[in-house]
Amino acid sequence: MVGELEFEKPVIELRKKIAELKEITKAADVDLTDEIEKLEVRLERLEKEIYENMKPWDRVQIARHPNRPTTLDYVSLLFTDFFECHGDRTFGDDQAIVAGIAKFQGLPVTIIGHQRGKDTKENIRRNFGMPHPEGYRKALRLMKQADKFRRPIICFIDTKGAYPGKAAEERGQSEAIARNLFEMAGLKVPIICIVIGEGGSGGALALGVGNRILMLENSTYSVISPEGAASILWKDATKAKLAAEKMKITAPDLKELNIIDDIIPEVKGGAHKDMLLQAESIHHALVKTLRELNQLSEEQLIQDRYEKYKAIGEFSSQNEYIGTTK
Repeated sequence: MVGELEFEKPVIELRKKIAELKEITKAADVDLTDEIEKLEVRLERLEKEIYENMKPWDRVQIARHPNRPTTLDYVSLLFTDFFECHGDRTFGDDQAIVAGIAKFQGLPVTIIGHQRGKDTKENIRRNFGMPHPEGYRKALRLMKQADKFRRPIICFIDTKGAYPGKAAEERGQSEAIARNLFEMAGLKVPIICIVIGEGGSGGALALGVGNRILMLENSTYSVISPEGAASILWKDATKAKLAAEKMKITAPDLKELNIIDDIIPEVKGGAHKDMLLQAESIHHALVKTLRELNQLSEEQLIQDRYEKYKAIGEFSSQNEYIGTTK
């Protein structure tokens, strides 16, 4: 089955068995109600056991699921009157980042997000969601426009990282990311960042300096992929599962470490199981967060952002960084 995850196999097999018994009941006119009910009770217990006790690597697999909703999926479900803008006015347009203007419950907002493809052809066109520098410059252009016209900014983060190729480096990849970090810190409008899939390295951080950082329950947010970390730490990429546990990259871990502000609950088994229901959860989170931030003045928004990042980590009396708060 396409997109079938290893840890879900017991659940999938039991569902198939229940479906087969139901088909037999219809086709052969045999009453298997008792057997089906027993299996359904067993399925409910199994789902609870598996989905409520997921390991970090299980969440990594869900975050990477090929059917996981993308930025444009959520844009179509959460916003109205979306008008996409293109180009950085310097080099060209990068389709790994989508950006535009829309309305959220009648309020004009600017939307910026990483965009990966749904199939091989689209993934190639969108460079598998890994932006070039022109993508980040396009994002910054729209952010500055939002700042000028007092529109809240909503960023959807979903990338393995910025594209590391030669062309991207030649066009100033590092500078483009650093510029976004610098400029976002001083914008005078509310900035809400939502990690909807993978949040990898500087490619994610370039859209991640916000007043509020929210994460879907099964998303990840890290400085490097588990495979990359395993290759560096143990010279063995097959130890990615161990790396995922040690790195604390899941939403529950990051909330506990005070790196993100809130977790948006996911549909059982992942957002791809019910996109409409997942969009509804994001909608509620956006309403609540925008209501809070819209009460702040321009100066308070900047100070709020400053205080948020200042509170991450722990410092000694000599201002020497000694580790993440816990």
